[in-house]
Amino acid sequence: MSAKSSGPAIPKTIVLIGLMGAGKTSIGKRLAARLGLPFVDADHEIERAAGCTIQEIFDRFGEAGFRDGERRVIARLLEQPPVQVLSTGGGAFMDAQTRAMIRDHGLSVWLRADLDLLVQRTARRDHRPLLRQGEPREVLGRLMEIRYPVYAEADLTVDSDDSPPDQTTERVLAALRAHLALGDGGAADAVPIPDGED
Repeated sequence: MSAKSSGPAIPKTIVLIGLMGAGKTSIGKRLAARLGLPFVDADHEIERAAGCTIQEIFDRFGEAGFRDGERRVIARLLEQPPVQVLSTGGGAFMDAQTRAMIRDHGLSVWLRADLDLLVQRTARRDHRPLLRQGEPREVLGRLMEIRYPVYAEADLTVDSDDSPPDQTTERVLAALRAHLALGDGGAADAVPIPDGED
């Protein structure tokens, strides 16, 4: 579980962004385990802070109210130690203030997935408020058009496909190694990235 001390190190919280179904939770948990870091799901933290579900927040306060709470929770998670792996909701990075906080205090990784895969994955569960607003493929396609150009501002982009999650996790680790080797390694006590598979 613990990371080896060789190679570049993680200087700040890794923030996973992407559309629903991109694998932010499954990859995030594996990535955190490989790095020996805590994993935090922003949506779960929002629900805990609000004392109700994401759907209930949407129903009571609308999307604007949800984004306001989301912004405050993500700010807290980014600014408090320790360094961690943070999975965010699909719309979080679209908020300009949240995006600026992530840019300043985190290292963003866009898990990019194609439409067919997103439709397949999101069909397994019925808990996503935005997918209740129309036919899922059409909704996801529209979200891709709007969000992908903004997601492209992330520090790193890693394709999330139908290969096993461990392979995608290794691609994220490789992208982090390459990025941090360019000089964004941070403090000497930053968390090291393990080399290859343990």
